[in-house]
Amino acid sequence: MLQLNDTKLEIFGFGDEKEDIFYCLINLKVNPDGLDVDKLAKTDPRELDDQLDQMGCLVMITGEDLESLIEEEDIGEANLHKALYDLAVDEEVIK
Repeated sequence: MLQLNDTKLEIFGFGDEKEDIFYCLINLKVNPDGLDVDKLAKTDPRELDDQLDQMGCLVMITGEDLESLIEEEDIGEANLHKALYDLAVDEEVIK
């Protein structure tokens, strides 16, 4: 099973609104360099999921989704990486 230190939290956006900001948990064993945002921006939307998989993305949520998680759980900036990791384990994305 992947451990927390085998993952990385990356935050990127394509705009200023909460729905334009994305929080991604990346599998560093698949992609130690993380996401290539320029490549993602040029990806055909129909191929986005495949591209994210190739880049090692385990979980991706928007800023709106993050707000919901913060309201439901005790999540803040300091423990966001661990919270997304725990979510991936709970949802069996990481086994």
